[in-house]
Amino acid sequence: MRPFSSSPSSSTPPSHVPASGTTAPSGLRRDADFRRLWAGQTASQLGEHTTLVVLPVFAVLTLDAGAGQLGVLRAVGQAPILLLSLLVGAWVDRWRARTVMVLTDAGRAVVLGAAVAAGLLGLLGLPALFVVAFTVGALSVLFDVAYQASLIRRVRRDQLVRGNSALEGSRSAAQIGGPALGGALVSLLSAPVAVAAGALFFAVSFVSLSRIRRPEAVPGRVGPVAERASPVRRRIREGIRFVAENAWLRAVCLASAAFQLSFAATMTAYLVFLPHELRLTGVAVGLALAATGPGALLGSVLAARLPGRFGHGVVLVSAAVLGNGALLCVPALRGSSTATVLALVAVNFVFGTFSQLVNVTVMSVRQAVTPDGMQGRAAATITFVGMGFTPLGSLLGGLLAEGWGPRTGLLVSAAGMMLSPVLMAVSPLARLGRVLPAPRA
Repeated sequence: MRPFSSSPSSSTPPSHVPASGTTAPSGLRRDADFRRLWAGQTASQLGEHTTLVVLPVFAVLTLDAGAGQLGVLRAVGQAPILLLSLLVGAWVDRWRARTVMVLTDAGRAVVLGAAVAAGLLGLLGLPALFVVAFTVGALSVLFDVAYQASLIRRVRRDQLVRGNSALEGSRSAAQIGGPALGGALVSLLSAPVAVAAGALFFAVSFVSLSRIRRPEAVPGRVGPVAERASPVRRRIREGIRFVAENAWLRAVCLASAAFQLSFAATMTAYLVFLPHELRLTGVAVGLALAATGPGALLGSVLAARLPGRFGHGVVLVSAAVLGNGALLCVPALRGSSTATVLALVAVNFVFGTFSQLVNVTVMSVRQAVTPDGMQGRAAATITFVGMGFTPLGSLLGGLLAEGWGPRTGLLVSAAGMMLSPVLMAVSPLARLGRVLPAPRA
């Protein structure tokens, strides 16, 4: 395989980072700032996953929103990914990631606090939910790109896989508690209380990240003056060209786009299918969604071991087939019995395990082959191409569920998710071995 190179004419031999099966350096476990980053990420993800469930479930169960309206609500919350990702990537490469994460957590806490006040005054209708979803989505884009760039600035490259595994494990813990908590609060108490829980988690993250003390190197501020002063548009173009010219990152973009388009459609139909077709309560919906959390936690653990043993390419393709294929079982379920809920828990556990294994492995590949000064832009470009399709997918899922019925719409959407592992299987990603190549100058 041709080693990564941002320039085809480069002849420098590639260096390598250890495979994911290596032992985690003890310094990472004792790093107080890394622990604060981990704690802040956990709280922020709890806030995000609670809010992601609260808004659509509240819209369906309390405001009697239909499939089309739910699709619009989800699309509005995802639209900032398409509108802002590239611009945010250019900014983050020149800013301190900690500052970005702290400010966005504060912003999300304030916005959700305002939503609580609106709910108490009886003003939290669909229009207000649209505004809240868009604003929180915009701030989440800033946080997510900064978070992906922060790790590479704070740990050595031989610590990337273990660091990603730890941080993604915190996201898994949030997937366990967030959906269950959100569904229970909306069903048992009220939407304002559920929204307040999300605001509280973001406030906790703000406090934890604010306590990070060690300064971070910002690549965009230490290079030549001409490079530091380059226009934002030029920096965006550099990021797009960098990803487009690299076969591995280009394949990640295509597979991500296929997955996110189908997954967004699947989740929209899924959130209609569970309460309307299966007649599940908000608590049962939250429990079913929360099952992805323990699976994702297991996936994070496996991601620290399997790629180093079997090869990154084999793990990526196999895990994508198993994880995405599990969701094809959901449309076959009927009724609201205990057996149905247990089947949903099993399906979501399998999906959470293998999708997280793919997530951590892909993130490690991207970080390993990308130079420090391009981390933000590479992450933002991949997010733009991949996640940028989610608004369209949400609308498509709503239209399919409304036109063909939730069961058929869910089946078609879930089948579309199988395109992602096919694209990875025919790309250079499938040939990645146990050792990842490092970036070329």
